[in-house]
Amino acid sequence: MWTVIYIAPTAKIAERIKQRLSEEGFLVQIRAISMTKNQFEIVVPEGEVEEVQEVLNTILHR
Repeated sequence: MWTVIYIAPTAKIAERIKQRLSEEGFLVQIRAISMTKNQFEIVVPEGEVEEVQEVLNTILHR
């Protein structure tokens, strides 16, 4: 099962996060949740959520 770990405000940010997490070896998907608000979910397999959150925190707080 896929779990949402982040909602990105733009497609560019979503792609950047996906690329960084993929480089770390995680499976990552992007789903558009609102084209009018231009929001995108970053989703990962449920079993990787804790590890991905740690990496995501370092990505977002640089």
